[in-house]
Amino acid sequence: LQKVQVLPQTVLYIADTETFSGHEECHEQKKARKRNSKETAIALEKLLPKRCQVLGLVTPGVVVTPMGSSSNQPQEIEEGEAGFALLFPKIDGVKIHTFHFSKDSKNRVFDESKFAEAGLKNNPDLRVVLLFGYNSWKSGATRFLHQIVNPLNEKSIILAGGQVESFTSLTSENSSAQPGDACGVVGLAFSGPQIQSATVLLDQDVADERTAEAAMQRLKAANIPEHNTIGFMFACVGRGYRHYKTKRNMEADAFRKFFPNVPLFGFFGHGEIGCDRIVTGNFILRECNDIKDDLLHGYTTVMTLIHLGSAK
Repeated sequence: LQKVQVLPQTVLYIADTETFSGHEECHEQKKARKRNSKETAIALEKLLPKRCQVLGLVTPGVVVTPMGSSSNQPQEIEEGEAGFALLFPKIDGVKIHTFHFSKDSKNRVFDESKFAEAGLKNNPDLRVVLLFGYNSWKSGATRFLHQIVNPLNEKSIILAGGQVESFTSLTSENSSAQPGDACGVVGLAFSGPQIQSATVLLDQDVADERTAEAAMQRLKAANIPEHNTIGFMFACVGRGYRHYKTKRNMEADAFRKFFPNVPLFGFFGHGEIGCDRIVTGNFILRECNDIKDDLLHGYTTVMTLIHLGSAK
């Protein structure tokens, strides 16, 4: 962070489970003790400016482009400790904000007025929503996720994300502490007329280099400008080298082949959110149909590009 020249306004960090619940040396007692994930999260947040919005996620595996250059080789890290932080500064014409919806045990019906409060409704500039479900094994979690995803399933919005182990940080002006055993959805919303985005879904049939590259070719055909653009990869824990018959880094390599200068970030999780949405410059789908897309998947990978405009 000492090398960061611009103050971040929004930070998304993702680390794997090992990193957050690993062991650390205790010099006084000369033995390792189990680290509390809350302690790690607080220590990380203290490094950032006070007014920063922070969203922190813990996942089974991480996809990361190492620091130094956007053209570095992205890596799928399915085992071992890994993590990254994306620091977004103030960007002219772009608004990024965090949101959080948790399941209310008393109410079966979700109050949709909360969407407007979170800037996800009546917002003509809304372009991209990254959604992350947590505690998905809880009773009613899948139904709750549908209640959040379905109203956002509009052709003009790119939706992408997946199911994570947990979220460790959510600092914003309107966030409140939640019980640890609740389930819900956290995320980032990107608004602004200059934002462009596209996404493709790699389903179970994509199982070798040829089909993975064909999916990236479709993403490339969306003609999203590649300067000032980030790639996101949300994959199932069942994919990676197991799915590709022990060949590692297949999907990240396929992405880099077609987008050599776009950094790629993401995770391996417990379910994926997304679909094929290749959009044109005026934010209309090339192939528009009246049937709502199915957005919740398993054993898939969602690849998404977000272009934040041509400004520096």
